[in-house]
Amino acid sequence: MIERLTGPLGSLSRLSFTWRDAIDILAVALIAYTLLRLIRGTRAVQMVVGLVIVFLAYQVAVALRLVALREVLKSLIFYLPFGIIVLFAQELRRALATFGRTPLWFSSYRAEEMISDIVLATTSLSTRRVGALIVIERQEGLKTYIENGVRVDSAVSYDLLVTLFAPGTPLHDGAVIISGERIAAASCFLPLSLKEGLPKRFGTRHRAAIGITEETDALAIIVSEERGTVSLARDGDLLDELDAKSLRDTLLREFAAVG
Repeated sequence: MIERLTGPLGSLSRLSFTWRDAIDILAVALIAYTLLRLIRGTRAVQMVVGLVIVFLAYQVAVALRLVALREVLKSLIFYLPFGIIVLFAQELRRALATFGRTPLWFSSYRAEEMISDIVLATTSLSTRRVGALIVIERQEGLKTYIENGVRVDSAVSYDLLVTLFAPGTPLHDGAVIISGERIAAASCFLPLSLKEGLPKRFGTRHRAAIGITEETDALAIIVSEERGTVSLARDGDLLDELDAKSLRDTLLREFAAVG
């Protein structure tokens, strides 16, 4: 009896988990995670849902032996990759560019340099009482809000930030979103917070800053046009009347916590 069982059990005993298998699984998981982060918040999500529905319908057609439906879906599945390349050419180029310029870790040196430019621009705008709203992406993607604005895709710099919020320019309204150490878009519309009990001195910019930080883990810097004060929104809360040092220290602390 034991000898009869050794055949199947022997084949099972030869199955072993090696370090190569672990690397293989981790590599696939990393690729899948990166792709999901790239498409999160974009129209590609609807396409992925559509693909899943098509594959499920094909499996049902095969199981129920629906020959005509199976052949139609089979042809559709064959041409889908070509359709995806055509429809999402811009997104694919953007994803490849992101892989090329953004490392898997966040450089502390680049973070400090970026924060210095942001603080300097914020201080300059505050002194001149120019309203501004700067949103900094962290772990959760902001592509939905980036796509409703005007694409910029430029390095973060003091000169560009001040220029974008200059009164009378086409992009001075709305928010500037910084993603991956670059200014991704300007003139972006953000969800307004419905939180009650906010002081009347807080206007639309402050409510938009609180709103985006209620829905995501982003940081939002607000320069009040009326009072010239600087505020920082995080996790749905607002730190008001910050000076340059307080703003810089808070941003460095927040990025250090994420890293």
